[in-house]
Amino acid sequence: MADRETAPRTYAIGEVSDIVDQEPHVLRYWEQEFEVLRPEKDGSGRRVYTQDDIATIRQIHHLLKEEKYTIAGARQVLARSDAEAKEREALRRDLTELRQFLHQLIDQLDATE
Repeated sequence: MADRETAPRTYAIGEVSDIVDQEPHVLRYWEQEFEVLRPEKDGSGRRVYTQDDIATIRQIHHLLKEEKYTIAGARQVLARSDAEAKEREALRRDLTELRQFLHQLIDQLDATE
């Protein structure tokens, strides 16, 4: 059983509705339309949202309501953002591995002196 003090805070759909100022039915609809929005469900089958889910909802809201994207257009923007984030993470991993290799190489060179 996870320690409640270390478990990330989760929110019920009603709480999220209040936080983002959107009706629960809108949030449920967005879940159907956007693959990136898939909150977990608790043992009773109720949605539990994380801070990341709330950030995604805010991004969707911004794209639809402020930038005036269509659902399809917003999906494309979110897909590009997700792909770019994955690329950045892969690059970060590659650079970290390269850094470790270079440190090992320096240590080996120092050891041979």
